[in-house]
Amino acid sequence: MASFSMVKLMSMLIVIFALFHVSVGAVHRVQWSVGDVDYNEWASSQSFHPGDTLVFEYHAHSHNVMQVNPSDFKSCNSTAPPLAVYTSGNDAVTFKMAGNYYFICGAPGHCEASQKVEIKVVLSSSSSSISGASRPALSPSALSPVVPPPTSSAAVNYAASRPLLFGFLGIASSIVLLFVFKL
Repeated sequence: MASFSMVKLMSMLIVIFALFHVSVGAVHRVQWSVGDVDYNEWASSQSFHPGDTLVFEYHAHSHNVMQVNPSDFKSCNSTAPPLAVYTSGNDAVTFKMAGNYYFICGAPGHCEASQKVEIKVVLSSSSSSISGASRPALSPSALSPVVPPPTSSAAVNYAASRPLLFGFLGIASSIVLLFVFKL
């Protein structure tokens, strides 16, 4: 009887472990600054899915991240009440559902100087591919940036870990557990 309970418990743990790891999304890192980056061009070349995380990295004394509605995004209105405000300098935003998400910098003049990005989150498909690191093209505002662009690193870094890999790891470790406990 104890053996049957152990099998049931292990089976439930295996399923939970595998499901947890399958739900892990990609992590996209953005060096959030004013200057030579066209964030929208970069974002349109990436694949964002529910469960993915966008990490904004910036100097907290110079910038912030405001999630706004489409009209405030288009007009760079940083005085309207935002949907969310991030100010730590290392802010992670996890997308829970498909849709369009709009982010601007609320510092005066920064949004107008193209420090804004629209993220289009779409449902995953089995045909989606993992893309490597990329740097967005220069924007027209790069000719006269409000703040000098950083020179020591790429403005946008992309690092991804896809759920499929973690799903396989979860299943493989579950099989190992089965053999260890001889179930």
